[in-house]
Amino acid sequence: MSELSLGPQAKRANRLNLSPTQKELLAGTVGGVAQVLVGQPFDLVKVLQQTSPSGTYKGPLDVAVKVFKNEGPRAFYKGTLTPLLGIGACVSIQFAAFGAAKRYFTQDKAPGQNLSMGELFAAGAFAGVANTILSGPIENIRIKLQGQPKPKAGEQKLYNGPLDVASKLYRAHGIKGIFQGQVPTIWRDGLGSGSYFAAYEATIQYVCKTQNIARDQISPLWAVGSGMVAGYALWFSVYPIDVVKSKIQSGAGVYSGMVDCFSKTWKNQGLKGFTNGLIPTLVRSPFANGATFLFFELTMRALQ
Repeated sequence: MSELSLGPQAKRANRLNLSPTQKELLAGTVGGVAQVLVGQPFDLVKVLQQTSPSGTYKGPLDVAVKVFKNEGPRAFYKGTLTPLLGIGACVSIQFAAFGAAKRYFTQDKAPGQNLSMGELFAAGAFAGVANTILSGPIENIRIKLQGQPKPKAGEQKLYNGPLDVASKLYRAHGIKGIFQGQVPTIWRDGLGSGSYFAAYEATIQYVCKTQNIARDQISPLWAVGSGMVAGYALWFSVYPIDVVKSKIQSGAGVYSGMVDCFSKTWKNQGLKGFTNGLIPTLVRSPFANGATFLFFELTMRALQ
């Protein structure tokens, strides 16, 4: 696989004199926007499977067919404005926090010495938890927009957009309504991001070592492949927690908290209750996460 050449654009970017954190924030934003645009239709199917009453859908294809039939193709990007604006910011925080944590762990190491898997996991977990201050409210609002049914003739929409959701949640429940589902979000993003970044960095380190190349010489295709590995590591490590988070945020049942949701889901649906929506998630993951890391790496190279 050949190295990507950025030519004069990279030389012009050098004149910006950005700090490492500023570069990571900008590159993370670009990666986050790519993630949303690629992954949103899959995410809609996942959320509807996770939060709908048992028996509503036969599977992910049935969800997609019914959404298309009842609401048209634009419905697959229902609630996209919130993640498009918000996930870009979330991913930028995530990558900047991960970069800062990596630099913290690297300061006492010899030049060229790689971080251990434990250190990479800890850095990723720190990045994930830091990200939840935005990701929790953003996903809460997005899930409520994705889950609202198409109004019948003469009826008004439950929500008219992300600001309307936030306003109604605040009026009804105060700040707790905005941060509904925050505890499982912290658990999911902490454990999931630890696995996510550790898997990505370990794969990149392996490629650099086996091909005897520097990180900025890695082919963009390897960045996509490493992002795919990272995405699967994320979801296989935390998917049941994501189901619980979605259920709490959707209002699909009355739950006193995370443990109560786990208990009721297991009692009512068994193991299947924790795997609803897994297939579209696994189908989405390589595309969305591959795009995230590809655009992050390309932007970082352009900013060198």
